[in-house]
Amino acid sequence: MSTTGSAQPAPTGSALDPLAALRSDGGPETDVFLTGTVFLDIVFTGLDHAPQRGTETWSRGMGSSPGGVANMATALRRLGLRTALAAAFGDDMYGDYCWDALCGIEGIDLAPSHRAPGWHSPVTVSMAYDGERTMVSHGHEAPKPCVSVASRPPSRACVTSLEPGRVGDWVRQAHNEGSLIFADTGWDETGAWDPDTLADLSLCHAFLPNATEALHYTRTDTPEAAVRALAELVPVAVVTKGAGGAVAIDGNSGEHADVPALAVDALDPTGAGDVFMAGFTTGTLAGWPLADRLAFANLTAALSVQHFGGSLSAPGWSEVAAWWQYARRIGGQSPEVMRRYGFLDELLPGGRGDWPLLRATPTIGFRS
Repeated sequence: MSTTGSAQPAPTGSALDPLAALRSDGGPETDVFLTGTVFLDIVFTGLDHAPQRGTETWSRGMGSSPGGVANMATALRRLGLRTALAAAFGDDMYGDYCWDALCGIEGIDLAPSHRAPGWHSPVTVSMAYDGERTMVSHGHEAPKPCVSVASRPPSRACVTSLEPGRVGDWVRQAHNEGSLIFADTGWDETGAWDPDTLADLSLCHAFLPNATEALHYTRTDTPEAAVRALAELVPVAVVTKGAGGAVAIDGNSGEHADVPALAVDALDPTGAGDVFMAGFTTGTLAGWPLADRLAFANLTAALSVQHFGGSLSAPGWSEVAAWWQYARRIGGQSPEVMRRYGFLDELLPGGRGDWPLLRATPTIGFRS
């Protein structure tokens, strides 16, 4: 199999290119660059309760897919953005599978990535129940250099995660080149929630923490208060509220929006936050109004939780179109939702794409 990435985009479920109007402006060929760790995710669903000590628990469903940073990369690519990923891939069959799925099938540019000889792929086992998930992971630090960010292609945007004192030099360089930096942050296991973690927000265009993270960092009591505090630090502040949707302030345009989530029967919430960020990033680069960006991000996240796994649950434009066509023809959505998503009428193509999206399966490497 090939160990060299390809910058040539593969079909993504629809001919729709949300950035088509920008392609002739002499801008970079790559829309979004990101870096991180790729896991093999094994997801168990259909559990009635959390596993109990000393017992054996059977699940009614199981799926395997690339995980970790692959969630975000796949979600971006399936929405038509030309995406480049820098990551180390294990020199094992799990690594083969993840590489082939991301590069060969999804069309993600892995030229900045590399295979690490003798290093096994990190693995996460996720158990979904009661609308939440419990995860167990195993892995070892990748051999240095972990990623080849020196080969980072110029891009319209980059995605990173804020950690105290750990923002990469490539983020500053990309910012100085005019790339828009979209950032989130991880759970603080220390419980300190040090505001210094947010010091690098000066480099960012948008910051998208969840409500728990935002309240801890800003020492506020509500997502609405938290987003106002964050808007003093970054041009675009977004706080996701899970089933409550998301609230945001765009200081550049003066817009404020609070958009509720869509009610769906969730199978697996893995990667929903990554898919939300991918949807919001897509709308931002395309120049949509803030409320439309939030609504679209909510929709993509809602579509993703109805499938197994993180990366391969991400929707393409054909699925967005199918949801909107069903809502218009069959119903099931409130008048408020139909008004909120009316912008899809002018955005979506007339027909659905015929490129099948890869989905998580109980195993990997079926022999043909």
